[in-house]
Amino acid sequence: MVTIRSSAERGHANHGWLDTWHTFSFNTYYDPEQMGFRALRVINEDVIAAGKGFGTHPHKDMEIVTYVLSGALAHRDSTGGGGVIRPGELQHMSAGSGIYHSEFNASETEPVHLLQIWLLPAKDGIVPGYAQKKFQVAEEPDRWHLLASPDGKDESLIWVTDAGLYSARLSAGSTLGHTFARPYGWMQVARGSATVNGVVLKQGDGLAFTGEKNASVQAGSDGAEVLLFDLA
Repeated sequence: MVTIRSSAERGHANHGWLDTWHTFSFNTYYDPEQMGFRALRVINEDVIAAGKGFGTHPHKDMEIVTYVLSGALAHRDSTGGGGVIRPGELQHMSAGSGIYHSEFNASETEPVHLLQIWLLPAKDGIVPGYAQKKFQVAEEPDRWHLLASPDGKDESLIWVTDAGLYSARLSAGSTLGHTFARPYGWMQVARGSATVNGVVLKQGDGLAFTGEKNASVQAGSDGAEVLLFDLA
């Protein structure tokens, strides 16, 4: 079974410096029918104005990843982790027993467009941690890139949740398949459009998979960039 989560149905808020869309309930947006999917708890699509961002604030017992689509995001946290995240890079932060961090647009002239994603951890109270890595998503299109996994398979980042996170950039009309290792999945269209298991999706749309063994993605005429979560 597949279930679409339309981009038009997401929560939305424009704070001037931050234009944000929430796939699941977040902050002042609350929908009891949209509290997450399996371990996946938050998918926020954010556009942050030049020079603006989130001041230092805490998190606890959450696996957090940031995927930048355009621009650059500067990160600092209480573990000593930090850096500037650009397109093609994944930032992973295990909040664990408690972490403080800040995130700001690294440019004084251009906005930054990103997806921030939270997953429930497999274990609470772990030692907080930070990692960042560049992947060849743009340089090697039309194939899956494993970005994060519980065991670091294929040089992916290691996170403390039973899920695999893949990304792919597809050229116009190209097709890519995936066989799920777990009983659930979620696909998020980050850019462009695609037909997934017969369902037409556009930027911002999500698709939940329940009991499906395979996912088949065909990019639209504008190509596509997608994130795929393989979920327990």
